[in-house]
Amino acid sequence: MRVSSFGYLIKEGLKNVWNNRIMSIASVCVLISCLVLTGSAVLFSMNVSQVVEKVSQRNETTVYLKDSVSSAEAPFLRVELMKIKNIASADFYSRDEAFKEYKSKLGDEVFAYLEGQDVLPDAYKITMKDVKKYDDTVKQIMKLEQVQKVSDHREFARKLASINRLVQILSIAVVIALGVISLFIISNTIRATMYSRRFEISIMKSVGATNSFVRIPFIVEGMVIGLIAAVLSTAGLAFLYDGILHIVSNVTHVDGIPLADIIWYVAGAFGVSGLLIGMLSGFISIRKYLKKEGNEILGW
Repeated sequence: MRVSSFGYLIKEGLKNVWNNRIMSIASVCVLISCLVLTGSAVLFSMNVSQVVEKVSQRNETTVYLKDSVSSAEAPFLRVELMKIKNIASADFYSRDEAFKEYKSKLGDEVFAYLEGQDVLPDAYKITMKDVKKYDDTVKQIMKLEQVQKVSDHREFARKLASINRLVQILSIAVVIALGVISLFIISNTIRATMYSRRFEISIMKSVGATNSFVRIPFIVEGMVIGLIAAVLSTAGLAFLYDGILHIVSNVTHVDGIPLADIIWYVAGAFGVSGLLIGMLSGFISIRKYLKKEGNEILGW
C-alpha cells in the first residue's frame, strides 16, 4: 500500500470520529469509566499489598528463652536466629525490660503481685520477611535448644496473606470484566459507523478494494477513541487518587504509594490499553462485512 493511500485512510478514520461524534463521545465516556475503575482497582490492590507488607514487617513475634539460659548467654542467641533466612530482624528483650513495660501498663497495685516472682523470661522480638512462611520459620526457631516457646501469631499472619490474595483476585476480575465491557461498547460504536457507511463499503468492495483498505479507517477510528479516553482517564485518575490518598493519610496516618511514583506507569498502561481495545474493536466490528461482497453488505 502506498504512503499516500495510507495517509488517506488515516484521514478517513479521523473523519469517522468527527462525523459520528455523538457515538464517539459516548464511547469515550464509557471507556473512561472503565479505565478509571480498572486503574482504581489495580492501585487499590498495590496499596493494600504495600500496607500488608509494612504491617507484616512491623508484626513482631516473641521468642521466649528457657530459664536455664543466663542473662549473659541470651544476647548471643541473636546470631543463631539471624541465620534463619525468613527472619528480618531480632531484638533482645530482657526480663528487666519486660518488668518495666508491664509495670507501666498494669500499674503499681496490680504489678505488686508479680514483683519478686521470676515469671517473665528473657526473649527476642523478631520480624519476618514473608508472613506466608510463618509456620516453617517457627519450626526452625523451635529447633534451637535455648528456645522455650514462640508466641503464636499464625492466625494474624494468615489473615494478612488472605487479604492481600483476595484483593489481587478481585482486581484481576475487575480488569477483565471492564476490558470486555469497553471492547463491546466501542465495537457497537464502530458498527453504527459502518451501518451509516454501508453504501460506501459496498461500492469499495464492488470495485475491488482490498480488505485492508476497507478495514484501516475503522481501526484508526477505534484507536483514536481509545487514545482520547486514555489521556482523559489518566488525568481523572491522577486527580482522584491524589485527593483520596491525601484524605486517607490524614485520617489513618497510613502512607500510600505517592502519585509521582506511579503516574507515568498509569499513563503508559492506559495508553496501551486504549489503543489495543480500540484496534481490536475496529478489527472485530468490520470482520463480518469483509466476508461479504457488494450487494450482500446491503442485504440485497
